[in-house]
Amino acid sequence: MAKSLVIVESPAKAKTIGKFLGRNYKVKASVGHIRDLPKSKLGIDIENNFEPQYITIRGKGPVLSELRKEAQKADKVFLATDPDREGEAISWHLAHILKLKESDKNRIEFNEITKSAISKAIKKPRQIDKNLVDAQQARRILDRLVGYKISPLLWRNIRRGLSAGRVQSVATKLICDRETEIENFKPEEYWTLDVIFSKEDNQFEASFYGKKEGNKENKIKLNNNEQVDEVISKIKENDFVVYEVKRGNKKRNPYPPYTTSSLQQDASKRIGFTTKKTMRIAQQLYEGIDIKGEGTVGLITYIRTDSVRLSSEAIDSTNEFIMNKFGKEYTSGGRQYKKGKNKSAQDAHEAIRPTSVIKTPESIKDSLSRDQYKLYSLIWKRFVASQMKEALYETLSVKINSGDFIFKSSGSKIIFDGFMKVYNISNNDKDIKIPDVNKGEIVKLIDSKPQQHFTQPPARYSEASLVKTLEELGIGRPSTYAPTISTILSRGYVIIENKSFKPTELGIIVTELLKKYFRNIVNEEFTADMEEKLDKIEDSNVDWKNIIRDFYEDFSKVLEVAEKEISKIEIKDEETDVICEKCGRNMVIKHGRYGKFLACPGYPECKNAKPITQEVGVKCPDCGGDIIERRSKKGRKFFGCSNYPECKFVSWDKPIDEKCPECNSLLSEKTTKQGTTIKCTNSECKYKIKKEKQIKE
Repeated sequence: MAKSLVIVESPAKAKTIGKFLGRNYKVKASVGHIRDLPKSKLGIDIENNFEPQYITIRGKGPVLSELRKEAQKADKVFLATDPDREGEAISWHLAHILKLKESDKNRIEFNEITKSAISKAIKKPRQIDKNLVDAQQARRILDRLVGYKISPLLWRNIRRGLSAGRVQSVATKLICDRETEIENFKPEEYWTLDVIFSKEDNQFEASFYGKKEGNKENKIKLNNNEQVDEVISKIKENDFVVYEVKRGNKKRNPYPPYTTSSLQQDASKRIGFTTKKTMRIAQQLYEGIDIKGEGTVGLITYIRTDSVRLSSEAIDSTNEFIMNKFGKEYTSGGRQYKKGKNKSAQDAHEAIRPTSVIKTPESIKDSLSRDQYKLYSLIWKRFVASQMKEALYETLSVKINSGDFIFKSSGSKIIFDGFMKVYNISNNDKDIKIPDVNKGEIVKLIDSKPQQHFTQPPARYSEASLVKTLEELGIGRPSTYAPTISTILSRGYVIIENKSFKPTELGIIVTELLKKYFRNIVNEEFTADMEEKLDKIEDSNVDWKNIIRDFYEDFSKVLEVAEKEISKIEIKDEETDVICEKCGRNMVIKHGRYGKFLACPGYPECKNAKPITQEVGVKCPDCGGDIIERRSKKGRKFFGCSNYPECKFVSWDKPIDEKCPECNSLLSEKTTKQGTTIKCTNSECKYKIKKEKQIKE
């Protein structure tokens, strides 16, 4: 019997699908795109209606030869690339190169890589969706026009190796704008007044709210110490009377299952993954993991989605699982989530979920790497929790007045954990610690705790908050966030400092230049509007070339002005107090392929250069040298002796100038969101103490 050829993108995906389809199918991988625009030139014929000039990607010759040979032998060719615009475009390019007819129904798609999903897909092939292909082409060509037209201006006038782009330039601008907000922020003083009451030796806390004027309660902001002292002096003149007690219940609803962006945000906040790492590990889980006793199978559904929709089969099987595992009281009976607030969401695929809820994280832990287990656990718990009952709280609110002044105390107590049995969330509500009080009762004032505060500037963007902001603004799409962040980091436009983005001088200069000459390129509203127009290509049969033409008419005019007016921008090298040991000049900070380094300004006469070292202020316990911050080959920070390689002292955690009370070795510290852990650098010593994080007022 003749064999059918199935073409996918990755070898891992090919391996998984090959096991499902059997001997009558041969599964091969294109290893990503096989055709693209050339790197060496624009590759777009602007005069010929923006016709793209595709070429075979360098190095893909052997892959294409094998695919052609297998296609000629096959009775049927199926194109099984990813179920999105990018995947549709890859299938279209493959069909062109393999000389397949456009009318052929040879395109199959599936949302998960399981035997049942593949079997269903192979029975329902369709034609290639040219609207999806055009939507991908339009984005690719638009990005090429922006990048290849603006980037040379940056090379000539600032520095080689720089780039501009529709999404990356807006992302950099957001980070620069936030830094300006922080720099211009003027803190304002304010005060809070908490008091401690007691009833029959049971103490509880309340906070100053404001003043009662007739039947109205007016909130009062305490701006200075004088106002606080005035309140304290007046409340001492009156009794504290309970005038309102409210008891009630409230529900906390579960979160919807993950989309691409919400997964990236949660993985960043909960398990410390970068967006790039999240997508890499998620891709592994999607393409297939070798499960002991079962073989290779995809563990999660397709990972590039902006939908929270779920299949009825997934909902039904999950509710049955919840009933058997946790009891009937924990089942929601099935919950479908709406599209949500994001108007630009395409809702093309299901939310990210496990392909089989029966595969609990613990049951397959031995088959997963540490990182795979962490991410799979996150996805599995979020999905299962989305189908569970709401958490239920008992609430209590008490109002107490002294004369006209009002104090409030409130709290809650969980009485049914619901979805939180699986998916824990931070609960900022105070536990109820209020004694049983009734209206009209008098409570006793024990103590007053006035505290001074100052308003804080907006926080710098973290990876999670940047992704959230880009999504809310409608800029970029699920697949673009991780590469966008990687690009602005690699270009040196931003750096990561304390897990947050900070713009570099280079990033600020490039952003200011783009704001001056290419206002639309870094304009949030314009970029979001362009995303909507590009989406219409796949939705409404809009001619993609018209959209590109409309954009280029205005773009070419501002490009012409910029080429005439932009003058050379000199970024002066930052001078340091490090003296060049060869010629005596003060060395300067240069930017190279692998980051910053020290170099002599006397180049080319003096070619002295060396890495930048950051001392931690602690002497090496082995040789007395300075301990400095270093980077591993993978970029991970560690601490070692400046006398390396003669001295081999290293520590992953930052050494501190304190000795271990048990073995007298050097101590080190590691700070996380939860607090600081201090432990001994001697691997044979088990000394360790934890200090919980103190909340700054």
